[in-house]
Amino acid sequence: MLHPSYSDLMNVVNKGAEDAEHPVINSRYSIVIATAKRARQIVDGDEPLVKMTSKDGMPKKALSIAVEELEKGYVTILPEEE
Repeated sequence: MLHPSYSDLMNVVNKGAEDAEHPVINSRYSIVIATAKRARQIVDGDEPLVKMTSKDGMPKKALSIAVEELEKGYVTILPEEE
């Protein structure tokens, strides 16, 4: 099981959207694409917004860092312009 779950991440991302608005993210695919893009930014040299080591002192992979950033709300996903 993944932690956090896709639905948990979708709730975090959509937290700012009001009831009358469309959600920013409405599919697992969007979460996957967003975290993959952020992970690529980290690999390419962007500074991570969370600690880069896990509790056991091992370095985290870029995708794990990206998921944690999204979960904590440090990274936001902007809706596509129509």
